[in-house]
Amino acid sequence: MKNILVSNDIIPVGQFKSGLAKYLKEIQHKRNSLIITQNGKPAGVLISPSEFDELRQTKLFIDSISHGLSNSEKGEVFTSSQLKSELRKTRTEKER
Repeated sequence: MKNILVSNDIIPVGQFKSGLAKYLKEIQHKRNSLIITQNGKPAGVLISPSEFDELRQTKLFIDSISHGLSNSEKGEVFTSSQLKSELRKTRTEKER
């Protein structure tokens, strides 16, 4: 994600409404985010679909790591042979 430039990336809702198509094209091509303000305060953020997908994948990855670390701390771990067995089962089920 690019750094936010106050002069370009923060706009009031009225300006956003009047240039909606322009701003949608801009975020898709530049992959930047746009902060929309209402009454001088941040009210929303507009990002491109690809940026959203990237953020979502990053969050899922971090959540997965956190879950794994939590399981490890609780002692809920597999030995190498248990893991291989579970992977074989999963592959066999997917092949059906």
